[in-house]
Formats: sequence, C-alpha cells, structure tokens
Amino acid sequence: MSVLVTGGAGYIGSHMVLELLDAGEEVVVIDNLSTGFRWAVDSRATLVVGDIADNTLVKETILSHNVNAIIHFAGSVVVPDSVVDPLGYYLNNTVKSRGLIASAIDTGVKNFIFSSTAAVYGNPEENPVLESAPPAPMSPYGSSKLMTEIMLSDASRAHDFRFVALRYFNVAGADPKGRSGQSTPRATHLIKVACETALGKRPELEIFGIDYPTQDGTCVRDYIHVTDLANAHSVALRYLRGGGASDIFNCGYSKGYSVIEVVSAVKRVSGVDFKVVLSPRRPGDPAAIVAGSEKIRERLGWQPQNDDLEQIVAQALNWERRVDELKAAALAG
Repeated sequence: MSVLVTGGAGYIGSHMVLELLDAGEEVVVIDNLSTGFRWAVDSRATLVVGDIADNTLVKETILSHNVNAIIHFAGSVVVPDSVVDPLGYYLNNTVKSRGLIASAIDTGVKNFIFSSTAAVYGNPEENPVLESAPPAPMSPYGSSKLMTEIMLSDASRAHDFRFVALRYFNVAGADPKGRSGQSTPRATHLIKVACETALGKRPELEIFGIDYPTQDGTCVRDYIHVTDLANAHSVALRYLRGGGASDIFNCGYSKGYSVIEVVSAVKRVSGVDFKVVLSPRRPGDPAAIVAGSEKIRERLGWQPQNDDLEQIVAQALNWERRVDELKAAALAG
C-alpha cells in the first residue's frame, strides 16, 4: 500500500513526503514541476512527472502503486494572482481537483486529504475563527478551494469515500533537518520574502497596507510551521484509516502576528536592518485571520512542536542561505 501525494515537489508537499517516508510509508508523487522541483522530492519516494488533469495517468499511478490514500496539494496559491487570473485558478484548483476526486472514486481509493485554506473565511467577524464560521471568501483563490470542499462533501455522501479538508493558515519555516524549504521563485510568503531581503536577494520588502483596523495598521496572520502542518496531515490520515468520518479542520496556532511584528522578528534574528517600503493594500487581503485550532487538537490529538516565531524565522533563514546552492547542484547533476 502507498500514499499518493499530488504536488509533492512543492513547498508543503515536499515536507509531507518527508513526514510520510520518515514514518515508514511508501510514497508516490505526481507533480508537473511547474512550480515544484525534481530535487525537492526525497529519493525514497517515486516521482511521476505529469499533471493531475491527466486522468489516465492518475488512475494508472494509483493502480500500479496500490495507492490507498491521496493527499492533494497540487494547485495555485497566490491570492493577488487569483484576482488577476480567476479562471486559471478555477481550472487548477477546482476543475483539476474534480478530476482527481473522480479518479480516486473510480479506482477505489477511500481516503482523501485536501489542502484547503483559511482564505475560505474571507475577513471573519471574530478571531480566532472556528470551522463553524460561515465561508465568505474574498478572492478567487479562496472560492476555488471552497468549491473543492463542497465537491468532496457531496462525493463523500454519494460514495464509499471519506475526506479531511485542512484549512491552512500562513505556512512558514523549513524542515528542521534542512532537507526542504520554500524554494519557489517569486514566492509571496511574508517570512520567505523578508528572509530573502535580509540576505540581499531582494533590494527591499513591501508592506501592503498600513491602514487596517489592527494594532499597528498592518495585516495580522497566524503562522504555522510547515513541519507541524505536515504532521497535521499524518494525524488526519491516521484518523481516516481508523474509520473517522469526513470533516474539516483548521491548522494554525490560535495566535496572530502583524506584518510589522514579523518583519521585526526577521530583522532581529538575521541581525540585518533591511529596507522596508510601505505600499497600498492588495486586493483580496483580509485585515486579520487567526485559527481557532481546538477542534484538530481535541478530535485528532494534533500537538504542534514548533510554535515559536523566532524559531520559524531562524529555520527559514538557514534554508534561504542554502537553497541557491542546492538548485545549482541539481542543475549541474
């Protein structure tokens, strides 16, 4: 038996592959390498280069590797880009997910974990926001993920098929052992961008909006370490394999930091006072969103191990110092 990880050559997906392999699972990855990297996939896993839109490839992979669970990361994730290219996001995040779900059902895969997002909540009236809050996405990105949640819910009622959707808050950091990290060019994750600026890879860092109704006028987010997030998928997989019912869970620490607080932490940890530019708000950004995470802790027994902003920043900086060397070595090899 094996686990299929879609998008396993990307940031979160590559950490999920490590988490599964370290636990003794057999892992097969499907990734079209449009934003992921071949070198980011641990050599213990099987990499199939292709698109999840290729239903024949997906079914052949499931059957030939005896897949009994799918963890689905493949998709597009940049909120402002989704505002500019909504149809592209509905294709990558909704249409292709529909095909993957159908392939899972057709081949008898009963357990499915979906990487959803806190963006389905939009700008919540209360923080921390609970899973019971009404969805109100502010961007095509959030809407595209919510549509997939709805498809999963409907499919689970019609078929012998169960799912867990994990609504991520802001993912950050890198593998504590230095095996993987955020490597995507033009990444928009704040901690990634701040680390690049601290190391001289960018001339300056932009803060988008200083007039939000928050303590210092900048957006507030809940930052979750990528390794803790990967572990949340593991406990969700164990839950489904144990007969757990389909459900939705937030993944965060129930603690928020403003953009200015995060930038200050990166400056403090790096020892570099880099240039910061104040810019207007970006479309689709809520003022504040913090996870209510009691449900996943109580129902699934999830216990995060890396809830420390400076630790997250330090590991992101360490990865950023190495990533160019790793990319060059991969190209040379």
